[in-house]
Amino acid sequence: QVQLVESGGGLVQAGGSLRLSCAASGRTFTRYSMGWFRQAPGKEREFVARITRYDSIYYADSVKGRFTISRDNAKNTVYLQMNSLKPEDTAVYFCAADPVYMGRVVAVHEYADWGQGTQVTVSS
Repeated sequence: QVQLVESGGGLVQAGGSLRLSCAASGRTFTRYSMGWFRQAPGKEREFVARITRYDSIYYADSVKGRFTISRDNAKNTVYLQMNSLKPEDTAVYFCAADPVYMGRVVAVHEYADWGQGTQVTVSS
């Protein structure tokens, strides 16, 4: 099991940027593929981005070209740089850890550990 703590959320105007961080502790970070998900009010949690333990990267179509996922294994941290934010990006953003699967994994149930989430609000 790995413990995850997100930070970096906040209120930003449309067109602005935010960088989310997710700090991991408890197990060897390099063994995990990491994902970002988001959940807007009244909606299901949805996949945003993923970086595998071998640094393969995948994005949801809705964020491709605007968001960038990266990881710093020396700091046990995964990041989500969000640019050109839109009001529809408003959600609670969660990071998640997957010790098992490879490739493009987008299903919530395939991630073993989750952070508590950080709120991102984009005003129009």
